Amino acid sequence: MEAVLASVKNDLMNNDTAAAAVEKIQRYLKEADKIPLKIAITGESKSGKSAFVSALRGIKSIGDEDQGAAPTGVTETTSEVTEYLHPNYPNVTLWDLPGIGTTKFPADKYLELVGFEKFDFFIIVSADRFRENDVKLAKEIQKMKKKFYFVWSKIDNNIRDEERKKDFSKEETLRKIRDDSVQGLQKEGFESPQVFLVSSFEPHIYEFSELQQTLERELPAHQSDALLRAMSNINEEIINKKKEAFQSRIKYYSTLSAAVAAVPVPGLSVNVDLSMMLSVVTDYVAGFGLNKQSLEKLAASSGVSYNDLCAVIKSELAKEKITKEFFMKMFISVAGIAALMAAEKVSRKIFIIVTAASMGISFTTTYLTLSYFLNQLADDAQRVFNRALGVNISV
Repeated sequence: MEAVLASVKNDLMNNDTAAAAVEKIQRYLKEADKIPLKIAITGESKSGKSAFVSALRGIKSIGDEDQGAAPTGVTETTSEVTEYLHPNYPNVTLWDLPGIGTTKFPADKYLELVGFEKFDFFIIVSADRFRENDVKLAKEIQKMKKKFYFVWSKIDNNIRDEERKKDFSKEETLRKIRDDSVQGLQKEGFESPQVFLVSSFEPHIYEFSELQQTLERELPAHQSDALLRAMSNINEEIINKKKEAFQSRIKYYSTLSAAVAAVPVPGLSVNVDLSMMLSVVTDYVAGFGLNKQSLEKLAASSGVSYNDLCAVIKSELAKEKITKEFFMKMFISVAGIAALMAAEKVSRKIFIIVTAASMGISFTTTYLTLSYFLNQLADDAQRVFNRALGVNISV
């Protein structure tokens, strides 16, 4: 993206190519939002794969009440390779793979049958311990030079079982399970196996966040950004990182605004700016889980009513359906101050050409306005997270 930005800046030095700069940055931003990320969830049958898929998508799966949840049950419920789109970001897909070692999907032909080559990385799920088929699968994935991670998916069950013992220690139980898992995998030839102890029904507890951080760190930058935006707000760090990721892109939208200002077509700048900013802010609302669909899912999974979650939201952008007319009112209330600040910044420099001044004002107004909306919505996301967690947490 930095290379694209540098090219756009060069274009803007020449008014004859300003229109090309607009097209260039619009195309790049659109393509960046469509980068695919395909995550394969695999393991033995009845290991909790489907519940884990739903947890990653921020969807309740208990009893499958929630439309779009991966079906779960005491028997193997996935008999085919099943694709699940993320509810807000369809470019991020999770693939619930059939259990390895079944009659239809024997271990020795498993990767070939499920079409391993189309996946970006694998998460191998186990309910209690990593078994022979898990090891075989990991070794085959390793041969194919693909990333894979081990997930112990029902750690909450293990904790409940151990709580009955007189000398129970949660920390000691977690340490023992982790050490046993890592040592067992090391004996099978994995030098530094990455194991995560999670609960699919309480993702804010245990190591769901550690898994997210590892994936974010090890994925290529463009895919890491897609994963982060699609992740549920399971902790404060994810909310903060989403905010940082959104903030890092504002300069590109602002450059687009400046480029449009340089195109000599009356009224084009205002129309494009409003449409562009409306799209960006709508993405903020969805990314922070503040849209109606996401809040309803959070209410169902947390036990906090939808109305109680909405009560802590302050920004009108998250309370109303964002139409162009409604956004215009919000924009006017903020943009006036932003424009004055922008004009002050621009006036500190001497511009010979009027277009250069309008470009500077357009850039700064867009930057300050989007930053203001982003800060508001990030704060709302934090308040909603705290409200949901304060009622439902049981660490």
